[in-house]
Amino acid sequence: MSQKVLLTSKEVNIILHRLACQLIEKHLDFSETLLIGIQPRGTYLAERLKNILENQYQINSIALGYLDITFYRDDFRRTEKPLEANTTNIDFLVEDKKVIFIDDVLFTGRSIRSALTAIQSFGRPSEIELLVLIDRRFSRHLPIQPDYRGRQVDAINDEKVVVKWAEQDGEDGVYLVTN
Repeated sequence: MSQKVLLTSKEVNIILHRLACQLIEKHLDFSETLLIGIQPRGTYLAERLKNILENQYQINSIALGYLDITFYRDDFRRTEKPLEANTTNIDFLVEDKKVIFIDDVLFTGRSIRSALTAIQSFGRPSEIELLVLIDRRFSRHLPIQPDYRGRQVDAINDEKVVVKWAEQDGEDGVYLVTN
């Protein structure tokens, strides 16, 4: 198994600040905008962005929620092992709000399709955008594209993009892993 560094910790930090600035350009004070981290790995990215927006750009009262899509996936019953759901934590109304889905890697698009279905349980947003750290552009099964992307990666199917977060993995970094 080989591993290639796609983004170092410093590069991840630079990209997070760029993404935060792009969000500010479009959403200004976030009074009508909600951040939704897609469980499990999108939550780390969502928390980091919220932290940057609040602490570095003094934008207060940013609503942040976490959405579990486990039981909305189209491959839900296609596995031998029992699935373990993560926690959904959305303690605000999404009705007529702008929702930004946040995930670490956009691969086939199936997770985002599942998130689009799952969010309907909480109301009807006026608009939904997608922010991802890594866009694997040649792997899409569905016509889903990000509105905000940290980096575009051309990876073939047997290659895997692994995002590591300091909170979970002890380091920030993005790697291309080949078996």
